[in-house]
Amino acid sequence: MTKKFKRTTVTSALPYANGPVHIGHLAGVYVPADIYARYLRLKGEDVVFIGGSDEHGVPVTIRARKEGITTQQVVDRYHKLIKESFERFGISFDIYSRTTSKTHHQVASDFFKKLYDEGKFVEKVTEQFYDEQTGHFLTDRNIKGECPRCHAPEAYGDQCEKCGATLSPEELINPYNAETGNPLVKKATKHWYLPLDKDQEWLEKWILEEHKEWRPNVYGQCKSWLDGGLHPRAVTRDLEWGIPVPIEGAEGKVLYVWFDAPIGYISNTKELCEQRPELGSWETWWKDPETRLVHFIGKDNIVFHCIVFPAMLKAHGDYILPDNVPSNEFLNLEGNKISTSKNYAVWLNEYLDELPGREDELRYVLTANAPETKDNDFTWADFQARCNNELVAVYGNFVNRALQLTQKYYEGVVPACGELNDFDRETLSEFQGVKEKLENLLENFKFRDAQKEAMNLARIGNKYIADSEPWKVIKTDPERVNTIINISLQLTANLAIAFEPFLPFSSKRLRDMLAMPKFQWDWLGRTDLLPVGKQLPKPSLLFSKIEDDVIAFQQKKLADTIKANMEADYKVEPIAETIAFDDFQKLDIRVGTVLECERVPKMKKLLKFLIDDGLQKRTIVSGIAEWYEPEQLKGQQVLFVANLAPREFKNGLVSEGMILSATNWDGSAVVTSTLSNVKPGSRIS
Repeated sequence: MTKKFKRTTVTSALPYANGPVHIGHLAGVYVPADIYARYLRLKGEDVVFIGGSDEHGVPVTIRARKEGITTQQVVDRYHKLIKESFERFGISFDIYSRTTSKTHHQVASDFFKKLYDEGKFVEKVTEQFYDEQTGHFLTDRNIKGECPRCHAPEAYGDQCEKCGATLSPEELINPYNAETGNPLVKKATKHWYLPLDKDQEWLEKWILEEHKEWRPNVYGQCKSWLDGGLHPRAVTRDLEWGIPVPIEGAEGKVLYVWFDAPIGYISNTKELCEQRPELGSWETWWKDPETRLVHFIGKDNIVFHCIVFPAMLKAHGDYILPDNVPSNEFLNLEGNKISTSKNYAVWLNEYLDELPGREDELRYVLTANAPETKDNDFTWADFQARCNNELVAVYGNFVNRALQLTQKYYEGVVPACGELNDFDRETLSEFQGVKEKLENLLENFKFRDAQKEAMNLARIGNKYIADSEPWKVIKTDPERVNTIINISLQLTANLAIAFEPFLPFSSKRLRDMLAMPKFQWDWLGRTDLLPVGKQLPKPSLLFSKIEDDVIAFQQKKLADTIKANMEADYKVEPIAETIAFDDFQKLDIRVGTVLECERVPKMKKLLKFLIDDGLQKRTIVSGIAEWYEPEQLKGQQVLFVANLAPREFKNGLVSEGMILSATNWDGSAVVTSTLSNVKPGSRIS
């Protein structure tokens, strides 16, 4: 039987303060966490929703060095940007703080010191990579080298981005400092480790036996780690930026960011309770067994929140453990992985500026495409289709019909409901059961299905009005229209409640149009939400269409980013071995005029040319059909090798030469020519 709790602490992963938030973060963590927190508040339950910026670790220091500014300047800028973006997007944190706060430094230091004083850590001296020229130990992400799997020359110390292999710096061939290019040496250093191997037994029982209800992706990843055997994990690092290790002999060392960051949930709760005394002690939200702890994270954080952080909390001894960790998979973008380093993303702050007033549209599509069980894909075409075909054509259409007909027939006054027929009763029974359906889905973190169930209410409404045809019935049975409009309005009011956790902005607009300042979850399914005789204000459209030019702009923006990345990544091939001048003289390169050009049937890459070489006409076949249409090349002059041995293709076609082309940064072929027309047959020398 599911345990009943008095209160719930909801946390969401702390984003790194080294860049803006993008839609992958929103779909994976923040939208589902916000839906859940809003739902609990709407039910009248005690809940705190904790967020904040992760301002320590290597990514922020790398950003600072790239920009030539201090690390503090970086985190100040991005903490402000992220916090404001969340507020504009309606992510309803009770607090959004930061890990550079005094409160967090104190709480994290005290947490480490308690475990240290009680002998919960293991002290070890190991050899780690060190840059003698800069005088720094390097983190995995600061190290590059040749991948031992695919031999890509610039694999990172934790992963090869070309083949996807998970690596350690020791596996790299010829490792070097990723920022300076300096070679590395091994140097001994002392650190403190959390002995996870000692937690193996109780973690197996707690996760594998007691939490089989966790999502399959969460349970499966935890099982994989546990099956492989846990090992001690360092809780300190040799870095200048971070929380200093609060013991003697640890000068120049800071708390490892994975150890420090989750403690941010605790310190931010402490800060919140100091600001809002009515919430009581922060310890109630973290140490009372009657409190439920729920972590919302992406799949790259599963191990930290399900194994490592619980081990930390258990070692401390006073804390509750997470009841659930509803992690999502990753969201891709237009078929490609989102990449913050390559600027390939839909950034929240830019979306809010470029599509003002469209917060709920993005929330709706991200929830509809939520990667709850597997990676999913966001495309701008799908965004437009869902907004126009669902929000506008279904939800918005029903609301507009119901409210406009009320204005037209009753001057905005809610009419009385008369005698019900079978169709009325069938419709009422359908939306009276929605509360139980939604609760079951939301309690089990199935937000995608829950939103679909809310949208089904609007589909019921559309069908009810379409089949009832009040615009026809008004001519023959005005009393019947009273009932149709009353039921439609009651269903509209239910929609305002059902969509509140998902689409808070449009739900607020809808309640304003219904003159419905007060509402609560328990009212969902009722048929008397709008009293007879209530005067409604004049309505406006709840949603408007997303036009083609808006989508085209966003698609071009992504295409331009891909192009810029390809240009930046393009590396000119090294010059080939030196040859003698006489060898070059053996090549007879000439100018030819293209008389005819056509595609070769059943051979997609080939174009067949008829070339005037000044002496005769010759056929040349070239593999550039992917980059040119035949019409583009007719009449053009090209450079070709005239004395190349003929080559026969499988279809019997013979090529009498080779057209010269250059390979561009994007892999495309560009045919070479002269700056101005010359006589066909002219030799290149």
